[in-house]
Amino acid sequence: MLQRFRSSNAQSGPVLKFRGEPSVDLPAEEERQDPQIEVPAKKEEPASDFVDFERSSDYVDLKVQLHQELLTMINLGALEKLTEAEVHKEIGEMITELLAQKETPLNITERTQLVRDIVDEILGLGPIEPLLKDPSVADIIINTHEQVYVERNGNLELTKVKFKDSAHLLRIIDKIVTGVGRRIDESQPTVDARLPDGSRVNAVIPPVAVDGPLVSIRKFSANPLTIERLIEFDALTEEISQILQGIVKCRLNVLIAGGTGTGKTTMLNALSSFIGDAERVVTIEDAAELALQQPHVARMETRPANMEGRGAIDQRELVRNSLRMRPDRIIVGECRAGEAFDMLQAMNTGHDGSMTTIHANTPRDAMSRLEQMIGMTGMDLPMRSMRAQIASAIDVVVQIKRFSDGKRRLISLTEVTGMEGDIITMQEVFGFQQTHVDEEGKTHGKFIASGIRPNFMDLFETRGIEVPESIFDNRSF
Repeated sequence: MLQRFRSSNAQSGPVLKFRGEPSVDLPAEEERQDPQIEVPAKKEEPASDFVDFERSSDYVDLKVQLHQELLTMINLGALEKLTEAEVHKEIGEMITELLAQKETPLNITERTQLVRDIVDEILGLGPIEPLLKDPSVADIIINTHEQVYVERNGNLELTKVKFKDSAHLLRIIDKIVTGVGRRIDESQPTVDARLPDGSRVNAVIPPVAVDGPLVSIRKFSANPLTIERLIEFDALTEEISQILQGIVKCRLNVLIAGGTGTGKTTMLNALSSFIGDAERVVTIEDAAELALQQPHVARMETRPANMEGRGAIDQRELVRNSLRMRPDRIIVGECRAGEAFDMLQAMNTGHDGSMTTIHANTPRDAMSRLEQMIGMTGMDLPMRSMRAQIASAIDVVVQIKRFSDGKRRLISLTEVTGMEGDIITMQEVFGFQQTHVDEEGKTHGKFIASGIRPNFMDLFETRGIEVPESIFDNRSF
């Protein structure tokens, strides 16, 4: 009979059981009575999420050894045809046989942990796979193979997760980057990539990383935050969300500014939900992570150079190409360099309603950053001309900040009103003022309306978007 799971070049050994035949697993009563697999009482401890690698380094060696042996036995192509439960069952039976040969004493809890870890090695990303499945984890930070941190509720925590060695971590990194058609090696020791769920990955390896490979993973939520959920999390208010909805529907150009990890992409995703289904949207990113819900979305991402140093396609080239794709709106994941100029040109030439993000701590800093990025194009434009381009293209700046307790909030909604001499004029419509930090370290504050009626309210009226004028009264809420 043809075996379904064993590869054709498998090494000699016991024949694996087919589905439907008696399982090789022993009942729990018999397992406790078998002197070969009985575990001393001192090892019977409550199960934890991860094996304590510092206490049981032999476990890592056993796992690596079994993993290598399994790779010579199984047909990886057949794995794609099986469900996760079936893979666990098949691999569990194979591990049981291998353990029987080695006479390795493991109890049920340890064997279950071993099967799960090896399945993660074969199908997933090894030791960090449980962290990727944990919804409470927002970021995974790997500082060499010996140290893995996670961010939960805005706080960094050291985990017990470790890799066997640097070579083990490098294999996981290579698995990530090759999955999206990128590469990382000594000639190109840094890379931006993404996981299948859209999570953003940055990896750095030696010689740039002095002590060993470094990896940062910004997890992508399976359920992207909507404006309603942002309101629940006190990131903004219902009144501000009404204005943001009108801004998007009126096709105003929006610049979302903030520091690293403030939630710029989350806000961009939330605002994009207000785009009509009849519009064609083109998205441009370094690593695709936007999750737009519209039916007519064309997604593009950059491509690095090949081993010969050729074939690189950057964001600026994609922005220029997008103009030939008949877009109604262009969304650039983040402006970092010369693509800012092309984005501004697109906003000024009929692609209203476009959006992008930028690293900046205030709306005024965002304007300065755009000037610097235009300068990166190599074009010698007068300062007034650059600022006029910016003032004409950008209508609204949404400023976001991450506070000390990890909470992210919209701290400023600012309208760009034009130019006065050589200065870009702006006016804040809404802001956030922090009042205090409580004993638990949580930040508190209030949203404030400046009392200024924005110029875009005239556009709201012509488009039939009704917003109470009282929203702009000088008050806190």
